Amino acid sequence: MTKDQIFEFFRRLAEDNPDPQTELEYGNAYQLVVSVALSAQATDVGVNKATRALFAKVETPQAMLDLGEEGLKEHIKTIGLFNSKARNVILLSQLLVDEYGGEVPDTREDLVRLPGVGRKTANVVLNCWFGQETFAVDTHIFRVGNRTGLAKGKTPEQVEAKLEKRVPQPFRLGAHHWLILHGRYVCKARTPECWRCQVEDLCSFRKKVLEKPKGR
Repeated sequence: MTKDQIFEFFRRLAEDNPDPQTELEYGNAYQLVVSVALSAQATDVGVNKATRALFAKVETPQAMLDLGEEGLKEHIKTIGLFNSKARNVILLSQLLVDEYGGEVPDTREDLVRLPGVGRKTANVVLNCWFGQETFAVDTHIFRVGNRTGLAKGKTPEQVEAKLEKRVPQPFRLGAHHWLILHGRYVCKARTPECWRCQVEDLCSFRKKVLEKPKGR
């Protein structure tokens, strides 16, 4: 895509959804960290179902430690890999209490020190809570970046670097939300719904599905 095409790509997505937000439910920075950590290889819908009752009880790292690993498992046992995720949440909560006064740090370097928090999770927290212009590349963004030609790369890190370089203002803060939502609901993995895509003409994907399949 050219610079003008990229600008128009995001302009249209922004026009359709002026205030994009994560679909994870949380009340503070700590709950956001926990939600994103739990969302690995799981859906936001599934995570939200598990965390509603949990977050009614737990708002701080210390409260999570008081609940304990077994208590946490009871809340998140419907989420994939819940055993390892529960262990990591307890460990990251302990680290936040011991080294950060129970507060979530606002730098990527500090965030990725937390057990179960990788670069993607850190980028989500920095963007959604601290308002930093980061690009959290999940499977949806990786697919959309490569499929459309917006940001091609063989790894999430390569796609992130391309987005960092190519996404213009005023779209940088909301870019990763627009791309995730576009990938989740329109540019789907198995059958992209190009027939209703607002940026289809800007996309370089060769196998576009321009007619709605029967029965859909």
